[in-house]
Formats: sequence, structure tokens, C-alpha cells
Amino acid sequence: MKFPDNFVFGGATAAYQCEGSTLKYGKGKVAWDDYLKKEGRFSGDPASDFYHQYPIDLKLCRDYGIKGIRISIAWSRIFPNGVGQINQEGVDFYHRVFQECKKQGVEPYVTLHHFDTPDALHKIGDFLNHEIIDQYTNYAKFCFQEYHDEVKYWFTFNEVWPIAVNQYIVGSFPPAIKYDIPKAVYSMHHMMVAHAKAVLAFKEGKYPGQIGIIHSLETKYPYNDNEADYQATKNEDVLANQFVLDATFLGEYTDETLTIIKRLVALNNGTFRVDLEDLEIMKKAAKLNDYLGINYYQSHFIQAYDGENDIFHNGTGDKGTSRFRLKGVGERMFKEGIERTDWDWLIYPQGLYDMIMRIKNQYPNYKAIYITENGMGYKDEFVGGKIDDTPRIDYIRKHLSWILKAIDDGADVKGYFVWSLMDVFSWSNGYNKRYGLFYVDYDSQVRYPKKSASWFKQISETKELDKIEL
Repeated sequence: MKFPDNFVFGGATAAYQCEGSTLKYGKGKVAWDDYLKKEGRFSGDPASDFYHQYPIDLKLCRDYGIKGIRISIAWSRIFPNGVGQINQEGVDFYHRVFQECKKQGVEPYVTLHHFDTPDALHKIGDFLNHEIIDQYTNYAKFCFQEYHDEVKYWFTFNEVWPIAVNQYIVGSFPPAIKYDIPKAVYSMHHMMVAHAKAVLAFKEGKYPGQIGIIHSLETKYPYNDNEADYQATKNEDVLANQFVLDATFLGEYTDETLTIIKRLVALNNGTFRVDLEDLEIMKKAAKLNDYLGINYYQSHFIQAYDGENDIFHNGTGDKGTSRFRLKGVGERMFKEGIERTDWDWLIYPQGLYDMIMRIKNQYPNYKAIYITENGMGYKDEFVGGKIDDTPRIDYIRKHLSWILKAIDDGADVKGYFVWSLMDVFSWSNGYNKRYGLFYVDYDSQVRYPKKSASWFKQISETKELDKIEL
């Protein structure tokens, strides 16, 4: 049970979830600022105060054998309004972070967009507005040019489907619209065009390093062994997985994908048409991705459903309260015998293996895979200066075991980034949902290594994992 010597064990973060200083040092607004203020439940400040604490966090990486860190650049810290005037203070901040990464021997893996379109652009439609594609591309080009000496590994977007589903179907992200499948589809499509344009710009600029995209992929299984459940499973898989995977690796949508997407859009009084120029851009970029990042937390078991839309988002950790019933798609079910977290996320590590192997077989031009997020949201208890998060260790161990099986079965998986490096702000879930290897006291901003941090250090340094039954 040994990983390749060059396998990267890393920790993941995101700008809005860890930096704090959301409206300081020249940073422009994002939609979350007003949305969270209106909700009145929590704030993105100070989060983990990475803006000031990054030397401490990067030293913890060095001390605990964490060789890579996922960092996102906040678009509005560079361009406060998304376009136009540059905030030099923000530009310099990321230079300092990357220089500290080098000092501590930690490789930065940098994401350009992690749920935080600048508010000025979000207000004119975000990625529903075709004009945002070029504005994003110009921002990406600036970053490639500015940081090419410091960053070797780039990701264009983090989680295209979750952005769309939470903004326009679940309604838990701003602008908090519910049950609008046409908007979700167009948002995803435009992000995939923006991804393609950024990849082409990177390759045409002959910048050193590599580039890819991160998708949150949740394997779908039929709840019952019948034709209706198989069709419902295919519906949700196409909407959540196959649509973005086709765009990434084929640069177009297969007939199967288009048939299902157009039917779902039509059921919601919409149409879906692909601009031929956009399709040409996507097809050019499809051959140029250097890797795929997979964020994986759970899988779903899908049952046929004929009723109206009915979704309830469990954002508080009140186990058993979530519902996801989407008209024309299907209903997510809790499968008997499969554990789930307090937030109703099924703990099903085989789903990660199945997704990796699916990509290997269905999209053989994938080149390489990084597991860019995987971890367990848990209500960690701080007792006597220690945090015993053994369930998190068990969760990670099981997922790493299935990754090893995928490698043994021929998949090229190059690294694993635990979500998250330290505890961070968790969007609609606030601060009681903790993922980090390091516990953050949000009042004092002191970091405390959890039991999982010491365990993860051992795995990273030895590349060995205890054998468990799969």
C-alpha cells in the first residue's frame, strides 16, 4: 500500500474562505459580502486570517510534511471591479505568499476562480452574461504574466457544477435563485468556454508550467434496480458530471448529453443553443488540458421522481434534514447501511474510485488527475488543548486506499489535497463545520494541530498506507 515517490500530499484552501480582510487592502466586493450581511448568520471576516497568518500556515505545511498547497487568487483583490484599475497591494500580497511558499518548500497550486466573481460583474449576470468570459480571460492572462516565475500549476475554475447548482437550483449561493435549470446550464457552459479561452491563452503565451480545471464529481448510482431509477440516475449524472466532462475533454457535448440537457431545459421553459465560435474554442482547448482536478466528498443514490421541485439545504449539521428532489431529474436517497456526515453527505469512498476509472475509460485524453479536495466536515471538539478527530483519519484513509487501487488499475493520479489545510469559513455552513488538519481558534487565530495532522504527516513522508479491506 505505497504511493509513488513523486505523489504529492497537499492541503487545500480558498481565498474567500481563509484570507479574511474581505474589504481591506484595496480588495473589491464579491457578492458574498452583501449576501452574508443580509443573512446575518456569519461573515467572511476574519475567517482564518490567512492574509496575515500565511507565514504560520506555510511553516505548518513544512513541519507536517505537506508538500503542496492549493491557494486561490481573489479576482477582486487584483481587479476590485473585475476589470480596469489594478490593486497593486493585492498583486503584491500574492507575490509575498508565493515567495513564502518557496522559502518553506511548499509548491503552490493556484486556482483563478473559487466561487468569488467580483461583485461588479456578478451584478450584471455573472457567467450568465457572455461578456464575463472575456473579462475573466483578461484577468487570467494578467495572472499568468505576473506570476509565471512563481507558479507552475494553475487551475482555471473550482467546481463549475456546484457554482451553478447552488446559485440557480438550490439557492444557497448568491443570487439565491431556486429551481432554474436553464440558468444553471448556461452558467456552466459559459464557465467552460472561459476555461477554454484561459487554457488557450496560457498555451499561446508559452508560459512555463501546466494548467487544468477542477470539477466536483459525485458518482451517481440507481437506488433501485429498475429502468426508471436508471434513467433518473443518467439524468442527474449528465447534468452534474457528464456535461462538464464532455466540455473539458471533448470540447463539445455528445448526442446523449445534449438530448438530456435540452429536455431538462425545455421542461423548465428554456432552450439551450451552443454558439459555434464558442464550440470551436472549446474543441481547441480540449486537447491542451494538462490534468484534471477532482473534488470528491460524496456520491448519490438516485430514485425516479415525478413530483415538483423540493430541495432543502442542510447548512447547520442537523442530520437527516436535507432533501433534493428535482423535477424531471430524480430524487437523492439515503442508502441503508452507508454512513453520512452531520450535513447528510454520504461517506462512500468507492465512488471516488469509480469516478477516476470512469474518466480513464470514457475520456482517455485526460492525461493526469489530482484529487484537489477530499475531507470530512466534522464538529471538532477542543479538549485540553487537543483535538481527537479519529473519524476524519478513518475517512481520509479509506479514500486514499481507493485512490491506491485506482493507481494500481492504471489511472494516473498524481496527488491528494486534503480539504482543508486549516479550518476555514465554509460558505453557507459558516464556522461549525470544520475540515482542517489544523484547528483554528477564530478569536485568537492560534492554530492547533489535530490528531489527523500528525497522521497525515506520516503518510506524506513514508508514502505508505495501512492495508484495509475494500
